[in-house]
Amino acid sequence: MSKAIGSITLERRVDALFSRYTAAGSPGAVVGVMRGGTIELCKGYGLASIELGVPIGPATRFRIASVSKQFTVTAALMLAAEGKLKLTDPPHKYLPELAPLPVTIDQMMRNCSGLPDFLELLRLGGHGLDKPARPAELLAACLRNRHLNFAPGSRFLYSNTNFLLLGLIVEGLAKKALGEFLAERIFRPLGMTGTMLAPEIDTVIPGLATGYLGDAASGFRRAAHAYPQGGEGGLTSTVEDLLIWSRHFDQPALEPRTLPAQLAAVAPLTGGHANKYRRGVQADDLRGLATIGHGGLWPGFRTEFLRIPDADLTVVVIANLGSIDPWRQARAIAALALEGNRKLKPLAAPITAAEIKPIAGSWFNAQEPSLFDLAWRGGEGVVTQNGLPFALGRRSDGWFAAERGSFEFALKPGRAGTLRVDLGAGRVVTFTRLGRRKPVPAAIAGTYVSPDAGAVWNIRRDGEDYTMAVGGPLTTGGAPWHVRGIDADTVEVVSPAGWITATQLAHLERDRAGRVVALGVSTGRIKRMRFERAS
Repeated sequence: MSKAIGSITLERRVDALFSRYTAAGSPGAVVGVMRGGTIELCKGYGLASIELGVPIGPATRFRIASVSKQFTVTAALMLAAEGKLKLTDPPHKYLPELAPLPVTIDQMMRNCSGLPDFLELLRLGGHGLDKPARPAELLAACLRNRHLNFAPGSRFLYSNTNFLLLGLIVEGLAKKALGEFLAERIFRPLGMTGTMLAPEIDTVIPGLATGYLGDAASGFRRAAHAYPQGGEGGLTSTVEDLLIWSRHFDQPALEPRTLPAQLAAVAPLTGGHANKYRRGVQADDLRGLATIGHGGLWPGFRTEFLRIPDADLTVVVIANLGSIDPWRQARAIAALALEGNRKLKPLAAPITAAEIKPIAGSWFNAQEPSLFDLAWRGGEGVVTQNGLPFALGRRSDGWFAAERGSFEFALKPGRAGTLRVDLGAGRVVTFTRLGRRKPVPAAIAGTYVSPDAGAVWNIRRDGEDYTMAVGGPLTTGGAPWHVRGIDADTVEVVSPAGWITATQLAHLERDRAGRVVALGVSTGRIKRMRFERAS
């Protein structure tokens, strides 16, 4: 028998986790498990193409989205080792068309630059992933912006802008396309023959899976996207290649040999607060064992690249179905593989309905501003913020924290019916339960312009409701956005549903006479961006 009994047992248990995706006509995922440099499992479940009936296998290629970021950072670190780049330099030194903001390249690598996400900038102007865009237009969104979400280095907040710009810096210094540089310096030397940067969505990629949305109950549909991708998320790869890349962390072969250590290097935020996001990878914890890795999310594709160095274990899960959760699946598989490991702590007690239901409801903090809904749903505590739901897990200190995400969030009951919410970097604020919503302030009606986003918002009364016509650099018209009241100085703006639902808060800024002169708009990845009143 060629396989160890332990590997056979693991495979059968993983088969059970993914059994629903082996039904006829279902997309699915591929799983890779490597321990001590030995691949214990590398197996596909479901179809890479429903239309053609092609099964997923170890060589199937997927869009791995933000897992790409660590490769872009690696390329920049190579150039830094050659003296062509300084991590303490501002990005406008290498891209002089950028605004001269007090941001460093190292802060970009660590997602603590404060630069707003260009995807959010374009969305505020009514443009989304389903509408065509060119690389120059994505760069233009970065060039227009002069806004910083916070003082650079003071907080963590995920932003694709950091890595789009970093990829362009690499291209300028290397004098070749980012994909060529990655292929020459990383992929070919390591034997990652199934990996390539595919910036244009119409690139022919042999063996590429189709991305799908939906589920078996509601039906599957092809996922639409029309954005080119660069250093922030443009790689296509295979589970085999990501296992090869993981082995490079343990046995570095590229120069300089310190590259894996540089990716994982710790740097605190100002004030000494921890930042789990390192350089293109994120540190975390799995039942007492330190992890390092990254997730990826793109319409129809989801990836989890998970390393547990102390156990010499890597788990990779890549799905071509948006309703699969590789983050949870990878951790469940890791726990199966680590059974009997004395360093693996027992599972924390699950959060119960009795703990969530008394504090369920809508909660608001006007100073941030920030709004979220808390509910018991599907057997777990779920928070919905900025339109996006995320599950809570019990933290070792007793707080209920977001299991994962590109943000920091934890809560626990406070005094007198309040909630204490930890937003990271030492920022613990009090939220109060939102009762009856106030009407939308009539004074908000008018036109507002944001030079940073290039967006124009025209808010008008529509019967008893308020709606908003949105335009921007890449689009005009489209379905109206809806405006909902919260309090006398804050409204919630609801974007039309697309691939994901999105909401944002707008804080009314008034002059001494009480006239609304501007809106301070906050989204998941943009904080208090100013929209000036034009009329």
